[in-house]
Amino acid sequence: MLIQTQVTPDVDVMNFFPDVKLLENGEAEFVDAKTMRKSPLAENIFDLGGICSVFITPDMISVKKCADAAWDDLKPLILAEIMDFLATGEHIVISENPHDEAVVIAKIKGLLDARIRPAVQQDKGDIAFVRFENGIVYVEMKGACAGCPYAGVTLKEGVEKVLKTYIPEVKAVENFKA
Repeated sequence: MLIQTQVTPDVDVMNFFPDVKLLENGEAEFVDAKTMRKSPLAENIFDLGGICSVFITPDMISVKKCADAAWDDLKPLILAEIMDFLATGEHIVISENPHDEAVVIAKIKGLLDARIRPAVQQDKGDIAFVRFENGIVYVEMKGACAGCPYAGVTLKEGVEKVLKTYIPEVKAVENFKA
């Protein structure tokens, strides 16, 4: 995949032009935690650190870095994030219909992968999404977490709190038992 870059008159802004269409129409701007949840790509770019905003059009991603960040450090990381994300084929911007179950599931999976799995994996375990039904997220604890006496605490005090905070449709999280 070829991604061209363009410096702008604003030294804190750089434009990235992938060779694929990013949005069907319109544009989307992401400037804080609430707005970036609507775009897994924007969230991934923000997670690099030193990013103040991301603006996406059908053919461009414009990234504004914070004044204390350096393009020499950020540019290769941003390019890698864009390439990796576009290779997944996921939607860049999540649909605005909050009652669409597919959108809710995409948000749940995104939060699990971005925020929760890395923490669980540090303890030699893993967590996998099983299903979302009637407001309940069913997950499977794996590895060291599967038999851990603290798995219930992790589910309720960690996973459930995070998911309920960011996704109002989530009412509870339960461990899936086959």
